[in-house]
Amino acid sequence: MKKYGTDHDPRPAASAGSGRPSSARAPLRLAATLAFAGFTLSVVAGLLHADTASANDHPTTFAEYARSGIWTAVHLGQFAGMALLISGLLVLLVVLKAPNGAMAWTARFGAVAVVAALALYAALQAVDGVALKHAVDAWVAAPEPEKAARLATAEGIRWLEWGMRSYQSFVLGVALILTGAVVVGARRVSRPIGYLMALSGLAYLAQGWIIGAEGFSPANTIPTLAGIVLILVWSVWLLVSAWFGKDAPPGDR
Repeated sequence: MKKYGTDHDPRPAASAGSGRPSSARAPLRLAATLAFAGFTLSVVAGLLHADTASANDHPTTFAEYARSGIWTAVHLGQFAGMALLISGLLVLLVVLKAPNGAMAWTARFGAVAVVAALALYAALQAVDGVALKHAVDAWVAAPEPEKAARLATAEGIRWLEWGMRSYQSFVLGVALILTGAVVVGARRVSRPIGYLMALSGLAYLAQGWIIGAEGFSPANTIPTLAGIVLILVWSVWLLVSAWFGKDAPPGDR
């Protein structure tokens, strides 16, 4: 006599072609796509930024800023790029599902850091993209007796920008280091991606220190280029891994 359920199960059996592995990787693909899109948009917007003069030569630089007709749009593009990159990191921290213990707390602190980095960047772009633009426009248009006072006002906003960018770079650096640690610990994607994330975080920590001490000086060139190259490498690697790679076996996670 046959027992019900022994030879026939009405529930559909899971199969390799059911699409489940692909759907399981969809959040990871979203994270990778957001991060890469954010990096790309930030680079494109940065290339349109008026910066031919030395950034610490305020009269020359401010005159160049005043001539820029796309200043506000460029900074809005930079903010949108950072928002996409931060969203990618935040989704990645959720997707990786760090194991309990120290790694879970690392993921939580990483999520706090990425949100704080975006908030600081929004304030930075408000200072740089809006307040500084109005200040330099007023300085250029002011009559000669008022120019010294207008220049002093613009320089004060510039120094506020230094402080905002310095601390934003510190917090973003910490966020990248913590996210990199979670990537390494979770083992859902290649562990070197996590190491490269952490190295890009160290580059941002260096940028934050130099900007806070010297402003936009030539000493910041190497840390800035290192951060750009490292983010390019790990974001492309993560994108390829998310779309074309496979999850690690459950026993290896």
